[in-house]
Amino acid sequence: MLGRETIDSRGTSENTGRDKSFGQSFQRMGKELLSKDEIASMDGGKCIVQIKGCRPFFSKKYNLTKHEHYHMLSDSNPKNEFDVQKYLKTLGRVQAKKDDLVSVFEVG
Repeated sequence: MLGRETIDSRGTSENTGRDKSFGQSFQRMGKELLSKDEIASMDGGKCIVQIKGCRPFFSKKYNLTKHEHYHMLSDSNPKNEFDVQKYLKTLGRVQAKKDDLVSVFEVG
């Protein structure tokens, strides 16, 4: 798990002298569940996966080149790179120029 955890700490003290006295203290502290150092020295074969709506979790790394559809990615062949201009032409829409500002909205 990632994030912070709250720790309740209780301490007691005893003072001896002419008059004996006792004391108790209660304290709440925050602690990182996984420190930056622990993440940096993590096993190279593992990763932390974060998916929207789920808590982060550890997973073994997957060798993407072993996937059956790897040949379809631009990592495998630069010709597979998605060409936005070409796609817009097929839709018959106005072409965006190189320096145009484009907004992307997710509907759903």
